[in-house]
Amino acid sequence: MQTRTLGRTGRAVSVLGLGTWQLGADWGDVDESDARAILDAAVTSGVTLFDTADVYGDGRSERFIGDFLRDNPGHRITVATKMGRREAQIPENFTLGRFREWTDRSRRNLKVDTLDLVQLHCPPTAVLSSDEVYDALDVLVENEAIAAYGVSVERTDEALAAIARGASTVQIILNAFRIKPLDEVLPAAIAADVGIIARVPLASGLLSGKYSTATTFAENDHRNYNRDGSAFDVGETFSGVDFEQGVAAAQEFAALAAATGLTTAQAALAWVAQLDGVSTVIPGARSVEQARSNAVAGSAQALPASFNAGVVSLYDRYFRAAVHPRW
Repeated sequence: MQTRTLGRTGRAVSVLGLGTWQLGADWGDVDESDARAILDAAVTSGVTLFDTADVYGDGRSERFIGDFLRDNPGHRITVATKMGRREAQIPENFTLGRFREWTDRSRRNLKVDTLDLVQLHCPPTAVLSSDEVYDALDVLVENEAIAAYGVSVERTDEALAAIARGASTVQIILNAFRIKPLDEVLPAAIAADVGIIARVPLASGLLSGKYSTATTFAENDHRNYNRDGSAFDVGETFSGVDFEQGVAAAQEFAALAAATGLTTAQAALAWVAQLDGVSTVIPGARSVEQARSNAVAGSAQALPASFNAGVVSLYDRYFRAAVHPRW
């Protein structure tokens, strides 16, 4: 497994991390024993970064990770959690008092005194340019409640604002169906030494190549109930692309991947992981087999230039007109 420095945090992390939204909620049911097995499989495969949030299962994901850390002393795992979605999404709620409340809860869930990395969880755009917000985050660092802070964003303009204001990391959706961050965000992050955490790298599973237009999802799975964006930003579900178009594009992507010796999902992950400026990629996993298979992409050989050209061609034909102006 390759490692990279996570921006201004200075931490060395695996280029393939583990996203743990699946262990909390919104992806169907995962029980405690399965969650523990997935965490263990990821770590034994070389993963050293877990990404979570205080709202994933109302803290369920954090608690699973906290129990795992407690039972594995001496680990070298960096935990990136998120805060900011426990209250109404208005700038007035992003205060030092709220930050203390939210981070104290995450510290209890994760069973640590100092949180490795706390990211504002897709906050209102105005929050990203607020002096008071960054001052409050600096206070948490000074108080050793958190070691570093970053942001998770929906749009590239938000990412650029956070990079300009000194965030240690920026988390953004980046995959073969969402390539706009390559235009400005990755170059800006490299110039400013900001870590990029690439989320939704498989477009909610579309880039596994396993779905057809007849595929269905559980009632409590966001791929069922959030296709119109009624629960949260539609870009978080299938990267905001039309499902039928996504299935067709994924079939073409699978043909590209076939020449690499990797599975379709592994090729999708390796493509993101090998981009200049990306610090770590955080696919989720709902099984031990997925966790192990995903990790393989972190040690994959460099993909050929023709593969990248194929990705750009696919994006131009299927998604650029609808996706590029929006996110």
